[in-house]
Amino acid sequence: MKSFPISLLILALATATAFAYDPSPLQDICVAINDPKSAVFVNGEFCKDPKQANADDFTFMGFRKPGNTANPLGSKVTPATVMEFPGLNTLGISMARIDFAPDGLNPPHTHPRGTEVLVVVEGTLLVGFVTSNQLNNTLFTKVLYKGDVFVFPIGLIHFQLNTGKTPALAFAALSSQNPGVITIANSVFGAKPPISVDVLTKAFQVDEKTVEYLQAQFWYDNN
Repeated sequence: MKSFPISLLILALATATAFAYDPSPLQDICVAINDPKSAVFVNGEFCKDPKQANADDFTFMGFRKPGNTANPLGSKVTPATVMEFPGLNTLGISMARIDFAPDGLNPPHTHPRGTEVLVVVEGTLLVGFVTSNQLNNTLFTKVLYKGDVFVFPIGLIHFQLNTGKTPALAFAALSSQNPGVITIANSVFGAKPPISVDVLTKAFQVDEKTVEYLQAQFWYDNN
C-alpha cells in the first residue's frame, strides 16, 4: 500500500513534464518588454473580432497565376503564410506554390519552424534534404514525378531542382502558420552587415578573393 502514493507521485510528475512546455515561437525574435503600450508583436498575430470575420478571411487566391521564373534561379515561390493569408492564424499550417523554369532551382534552404510536405503537380523534380551533423550530414534525395509526394523534416536543409526540359509546378504544405525560411547562400554570403571574411575563409577553407566574389554576388542581388 505504501508504494501506491509513490507510484502516483511519479505518474503525476511525468504527466506534468509532458504538458509543461513552451509553445513554439512563430517569429525569429521576440524581445520581452515591460511596457504593454510599446509592444508590437505576439507569438502569432492579433485576432479580428470573430463576429466580424467572413468567408474572405479564409480564402486565398494567390495561387491562381504562375510565379515569374525569369530570374537567375529560374524559380518562384509564392507563399501562403499568415502574412499573406490571415485566416491561417492559430491554425498551425501554411502552403506555398513553387514554379520552376527548365533547370530551375529552389536553392538549399531551411524552415526553422515547420516540416514541409511537397507534391509535384507538373514536371520532374530532383529533391533532397541533408541531416544534421549528428547523423553525419547524410543526403536523402529522390527524383519525383507528377503526383509524387516528399517530406522535408523540420529545420533540415533541403532543395528542389527541375531536371526536366519543361516547366514544373509543385505545391507545399508546412506545419506552421509562419514556418520561416533561411536560404543558406543568401544568409551566409548576403548577411547585413556582412559576416567577416576571416570567418568565411576559415569555415569554407577558401581564399579571401573567393569569399569576396561570392559576397559581391549576393550584395548586388540584395541591394
